[in-house]
Amino acid sequence: MPAREKNQFGYIDIDDNVIATIAGLSAMESYGIVGMASKNATDGFFELLKRDNLSKGVKIYSDKNEVIIDLHVILQYGIKISVVAENIIEKVKFNVENLTGLKVKKVNVYVQGIRVEK
Repeated sequence: MPAREKNQFGYIDIDDNVIATIAGLSAMESYGIVGMASKNATDGFFELLKRDNLSKGVKIYSDKNEVIIDLHVILQYGIKISVVAENIIEKVKFNVENLTGLKVKKVNVYVQGIRVEK
């Protein structure tokens, strides 16, 4: 369901895919993140998404002018997970609120894997 905001001229509907794309791009700007993860329904494994499909690793729950964002991420090995997650939350919340005008109620970060670089 799209997020809806009312102003003096009418309503503005922002589709969940737009919010998911903003959240995915914002998360990718954070240090320590390798990428977004998408669950493969047949195998139950998580796969690393390419930049074109970042919104598949993001789930949006919208209610009028408030949104809850779930991010499924893969992080780099050797980085403190709690610090990276806090940075992701702050950056996503800031960008979504500034670009859409919606209030972000919650950002949940689910770490689905760690990538070890050789």
